[in-house]
Amino acid sequence: MITYPEAAPLASFFDVARLNADLDVLRHERWGAQRPFGQDGLHRQAEIDWQILPLRSIGGDPARTDAGGAGLADYADTPWLAKSPYLGETLAAIPAPVRGVRLMALGVGTTVHEHRDSKYGFSYGTLRLHVPIDTNPESIVVIDGRPRHWDAGRLWFGDFGRLHYVANTGDRARVHMVIDCLITPELIELFPPDFRERLPRSEVVFASDPVPLTAAEVAGFRCRFAVPGEFPQWSEDETTAEPDVEGAIEVLDGRLVLTIGGEPAFGLVHLGLGEFRLVGWTGERTIVVDPASTVRFRVREGRRLDESIRPARPA
Repeated sequence: MITYPEAAPLASFFDVARLNADLDVLRHERWGAQRPFGQDGLHRQAEIDWQILPLRSIGGDPARTDAGGAGLADYADTPWLAKSPYLGETLAAIPAPVRGVRLMALGVGTTVHEHRDSKYGFSYGTLRLHVPIDTNPESIVVIDGRPRHWDAGRLWFGDFGRLHYVANTGDRARVHMVIDCLITPELIELFPPDFRERLPRSEVVFASDPVPLTAAEVAGFRCRFAVPGEFPQWSEDETTAEPDVEGAIEVLDGRLVLTIGGEPAFGLVHLGLGEFRLVGWTGERTIVVDPASTVRFRVREGRRLDESIRPARPA
């Protein structure tokens, strides 16, 4: 049961004039329409006035307007971030690993349909934060039916895993910097005291630092196994049982990669003791590998843990 509010202002403030100065530098760059990303790849672009300029994206691609997700490439800065040094300072001030970052401009008279952002929230290990840069009083965020106007220069949290929509009925486009980040205890300390008191820490998936492996250890994790068919299906809230598919852990360009059906699918990040998360994702979804015995596929939602075990065999 969720006990904390649907939104909260965080104890971080930024210089609105400097934020807008950087935004002015980027206004004439090539912004792209919002394009969601799903299990089957990029979807059609939004048919509303909702323009995006990515500051961090998968592989640092300056043309990707989607939020990204698990895969072979990790998040990296785009060339646009180098042109906006104060926006970079703003991101550096967030005490948590930052994943994707986008400038999102919602046009005059535009409303985004009500929806949920899949697998965002404390129990999944990632939060979506906003820094409004250029806004107006008629620009609102509505979460769980409660409308709010978020003032410029403040770091805001919204629980976008709940039903929500955004609308701009003001006289100019609304531009927010939207930041997806992992969760740390230091980030939690920026929330208001009453929010922290209502947040069950035992249900939060906190970020874990990667644990390096030696070259010999990397090679030692190579093995083959069946992968539960639903394990790679991360983009939907509900998954259904799927037949197993052939999988393996291989070494490509000196790093470990999970292949599915013979094709490289996900880079692997070692968290310690043979447990790996997927590149571009959180500790919500991990595999625990004993190449001589078993592979354990783990999916978390807070303290809830679903685990499937498959036998491993030599690569």
